[in-house]
Amino acid sequence: MIKIWGRKTSSNVQKVMWAIGEIGLPHERIDIGGPFGKNREPAYLAMNPNGLVPTLEEDDGFLLWESNSIVRYLAAKHRAGMLEPADLRTRALASKWMDWQLAVAGPAIFECFWGLIRTPPEKRNHAAIEESKKKTTGAMAMMDAQLAKTQYLAGDAFSYGDIPVGIIAYRFRQLVPERPPLNHFERWYAAISVRPAFKDHIAAVPLT
Repeated sequence: MIKIWGRKTSSNVQKVMWAIGEIGLPHERIDIGGPFGKNREPAYLAMNPNGLVPTLEEDDGFLLWESNSIVRYLAAKHRAGMLEPADLRTRALASKWMDWQLAVAGPAIFECFWGLIRTPPEKRNHAAIEESKKKTTGAMAMMDAQLAKTQYLAGDAFSYGDIPVGIIAYRFRQLVPERPPLNHFERWYAAISVRPAFKDHIAAVPLT
């Protein structure tokens, strides 16, 4: 049985757990990082020298960190056609959106999330929060433009390209209630949010 080291409230851990839920893999998740600590202890650093979560550990001792890499690995290993597109170009497009989440959408929402969820009201930097909301809205508008052309981000079928950005989209909708109309984005979000793995590993977990 595989082990996933990482707390369930981490967006990066949630990517992996969502993928595991889609594939239906038996697993054990171990709380580490954040309020649980232990991610800077030697035993964990020996597995993941970054001291971050998640880390995948397989029965034979194989270790893998970096959340998007774990998702792609599990999809390929278990031949999860519902996650990894068979067509090379569609697969590349899915991978592109995963990387876009790391480079654009994730950094855009960081100050908003940190300011509203993890900072006491009296210490919040409201200018930074508002700028973060603006940047995140712009990123979601980019998605909306793509979703005017395709049902999902990489094409007309759900793939692992929708997972990392789906988690950012969930946070965006929770933290930016004054967002503009994004009709294609909302249609896509309605489709991903009814998936059982999304409900179990994203919607059921409070933002902390």
